[in-house]
Amino acid sequence: MLNFSSTGRAAGLVALSAAALLGVSACQAPVNIQDADVPAWKGRVLPATSTAVLEDSGKILNRDPLVKESSNVPAGNYTLTMACDGGGKAYFAVSSAGKKITDAAAACNASLDVVKIKVPATGPLSISTSSVDAPLIFAYHLVPATS
Repeated sequence: MLNFSSTGRAAGLVALSAAALLGVSACQAPVNIQDADVPAWKGRVLPATSTAVLEDSGKILNRDPLVKESSNVPAGNYTLTMACDGGGKAYFAVSSAGKKITDAAAACNASLDVVKIKVPATGPLSISTSSVDAPLIFAYHLVPATS
């Protein structure tokens, strides 16, 4: 027959309680995307810039793409910085004058994903943001690439 001291029982209870608490916290639901403060989140995850030629942020509550356009983006090299949160991935389709330039994706864990793109000719540019993992929040900006 085993005989545990009161100190051993207390330590065991503390360890068991800690494990139970960690297990319960791991099962908590994620933050409600519908109530998310997108501007505050964007300010925390996306670097500030004054040179963006196109930027957007918001909530994707269903699978419908959200499109942002700029009428006159100069040809050249750009950096697209993207972030999303809520689980899964967000997809960013970049088009110039109706022709697809690139597809990019960001993992929705509030980290940044960055891609370099080349805009072939001055003209209209659009970025379509979508996800099959809705709901989520997203933010991006397109800035001229530094040499």
